[in-house]
Amino acid sequence: VQLQASGGGLVQPGGSLRLSCVASGFRLGYETIGWFRQAPGKKREGVACISTRDGRTNYLDSVKGRFTISRDSAKNTVYLQMNSLKPEDTAVYYCATEPKVVDGSIYPTVDSWWGQGTQVTVSS
Repeated sequence: VQLQASGGGLVQPGGSLRLSCVASGFRLGYETIGWFRQAPGKKREGVACISTRDGRTNYLDSVKGRFTISRDSAKNTVYLQMNSLKPEDTAVYYCATEPKVVDGSIYPTVDSWWGQGTQVTVSS
């Protein structure tokens, strides 16, 4: 099982980026995939997750209306479209399998597999 995250970069406030998480070694279709982020000196937080079985999604409150998570089963890929980016979105973003949602917040589990991170920097 392997996840490959990509798509990060430097963008100005108000700009957009699309992150990709490509799965290999297994076919998406039954798993939930989540995006997490961690900024320097801050705790890791769950940003969004999607059930690849039924498309159900959950989001961190601070990204609702700006970020959209989606999946493309044919490409075995989960995307995170990030619009209206803010400096506080700056972090290393990771994708992971099998997160859980508790009281609206997204957490990894002991069963989670992680991709390598991709750096997102929002700065003018």
